[in-house]
Amino acid sequence: MTFHQFLLILRARWLVVACVLGTVVATTLLVSVLLPRQYTAETVLVIDAKSADPIAGAILPPQMMAGYMATQVDIINSNRVAERVVAMLKLDEVPAVREQWQAEADGNGELRVWLAEALQKKLGVKPSRESNVITIAFTGSDPQFAAAVANAFAQAYIEVNLELKVEPARQYARWFDEQSVPLREKVEAAQKRLSDYQLQHGIVPSDGRLDVETTRLAELSTQLVAAEGQRMETRSRQGQAGAADTMPEVLQSGLIQGLKAELARQEATREQLASRVGKNHPDYTRIEAEIRSLRERIGAETQRIASSIGSATRSNLAREADLRAALDAQKKRVLQLRERRDQIAVLQRDVESAQRAYDLVAQRLTQTSLESRTQQTNIAVLAPATSPLQHSSPRTALNLALAVFLGTLLGLGSALLLELVDQRVRGVEDIEQCSAAPLLGIIPSRA
Repeated sequence: MTFHQFLLILRARWLVVACVLGTVVATTLLVSVLLPRQYTAETVLVIDAKSADPIAGAILPPQMMAGYMATQVDIINSNRVAERVVAMLKLDEVPAVREQWQAEADGNGELRVWLAEALQKKLGVKPSRESNVITIAFTGSDPQFAAAVANAFAQAYIEVNLELKVEPARQYARWFDEQSVPLREKVEAAQKRLSDYQLQHGIVPSDGRLDVETTRLAELSTQLVAAEGQRMETRSRQGQAGAADTMPEVLQSGLIQGLKAELARQEATREQLASRVGKNHPDYTRIEAEIRSLRERIGAETQRIASSIGSATRSNLAREADLRAALDAQKKRVLQLRERRDQIAVLQRDVESAQRAYDLVAQRLTQTSLESRTQQTNIAVLAPATSPLQHSSPRTALNLALAVFLGTLLGLGSALLLELVDQRVRGVEDIEQCSAAPLLGIIPSRA
């Protein structure tokens, strides 16, 4: 079919096209007039999802923003929010609503659920693409009722969103509170074990006995080394007792040196007397007796000094034994104190470990308790719904424009359909398509 043929068909079937178009437009106009007017009220909400949480301090990552906004839309469309709207507006207490529910549902189910589903059918939630704004729209036959329901949905959404934020925090707070009791008991038990051990052994936190005992152990060790040196020295001197005259103590003794000087003087006197009076002279005999007495005294004094060195050796041995016993006892005392200190350190670590676990749980308990009592939300009403002055449906102008468009399409389709059923020759092209004979001429129509 050529365009010229199409125009010929339209010219021949224009009445059909006009009738179909008129019928569609008239029907659309009649329906638009007869349909009850619907009013749409909109509440605009803004969600602050980019600021840090005032309690937890968490910030929502930018890549999760789209999912977060989609979640908020789902919450608004949820049955929980719709049922809260029914409760807020007390729609389930209206007698006419109860009668309608009885008529449609025969009393089956719950009235609040039925009303919530009815409200959800007329609810529209539209999030903004480039911002954190959500528009809640509700359509109803009463403009004031539509505005009230839209605002109620916004308020119910804010309350439900806050509950969804608070309820997990309350559960966590209860759980942390339950966990804090045994942890606190564990801290108290560990502290009691530490205190009992300190009380049993008389140890205080600032006790410096270990340092004192360690210093005393070092002093005893030093004294023992000195005693061993003295003992070795006296034993060496005792070994020289066979040559007592050459012993340092003997050589340094003033008494022995005086006696030796006196002995030398008496021997010199004896030599003089022997040459002058002879050995039988009484003076010579007296001098000889004095010399023997001096030698006896020197020998006795030397023997006394040698004996004193042996006594010193025995005294050093006894002192060394006492120091060694005291050193061993001091070592045991220091080791015992160190063992107690190590045990105290273990008990202190137990206390610190239990305290850290308790502090961590207590910190989380405080945070979750604050979160469970918070009344702050990141949602604010940007523009509350007001009673719309113009109805949102039916849109007569739009409906008529669509009716003209659809009526024209239906009219053209009807004309073409009739032409297919009852084909006629309307031009040269139709004759050429119907017959293989050549066209000889065209008889013009009379004016």
